[in-house]
Amino acid sequence: MKKSQIAAQCFTLRDFLHTASSIDRAFAKLREIGFEAVQISGTSANPADIKKYADLNGLVICATHDSGDMIMGNTDALIEKLNLYNCKHTAFPCPFEWQVVDYDAVIELAENLEAAAVKMAAAGKVLSYHNHNHEFRKINGERILDIIYANAPHLKAEIDTYWVQMGGCNPVDYVKKYAGRQEIFHLKDFGVLYPRNSIMVPIGDGNLNWNEILPAAEAGGVEWFIIEQDTCHKDQFESLKDSFDYLVKNFVK
Repeated sequence: MKKSQIAAQCFTLRDFLHTASSIDRAFAKLREIGFEAVQISGTSANPADIKKYADLNGLVICATHDSGDMIMGNTDALIEKLNLYNCKHTAFPCPFEWQVVDYDAVIELAENLEAAAVKMAAAGKVLSYHNHNHEFRKINGERILDIIYANAPHLKAEIDTYWVQMGGCNPVDYVKKYAGRQEIFHLKDFGVLYPRNSIMVPIGDGNLNWNEILPAAEAGGVEWFIIEQDTCHKDQFESLKDSFDYLVKNFVK
């Protein structure tokens, strides 16, 4: 990977993105760390302010996360926002429980996402699906995530490594399974606590096999390697820096 392909997921910094001035400060700190790109999430700030301060701090907006209501119910407005950001990618972040409660609900969700993905593709945009652990539950012998992808052929993958592991599967297997279908990728390490709990940790501090995951992702066509840590057990910027530095030291070419 190139250093310019590493992005920070702003959900990690959601506590710092409430006002224009706080966005400016947060983006400046990311640039100081070395980031050149961000994925916008976890903020209700004015998109014009977000774009303004991304530009001022030399950050590309590589992707967003947007609500299901916007993705499936107001696709035109979403496309307009992505155009403002000069951004190609967005992702559906997480279903409600009722959207994956049974097979019929999963099929309905997949069909609605497929319709949005087709409309977005016509506008030059890409819709992806971000998984958590609950999509690895099986219905009729199939994992929910696989059912969704099988019934939404225009929907791309945004695999999240931590949640694949939390769901009982191997991130390497899923990266390879959806090779060619994933352009944006969530990197999150999996730490283990006594006696039987897990914890999100900076990349390189956990148990995931990055020496297999990242080459598989590159071979599969990933364009953006997005660092996300939903919960940090030290300063969020320090956590992002630890992950960024690990990737630069060990994987940037």
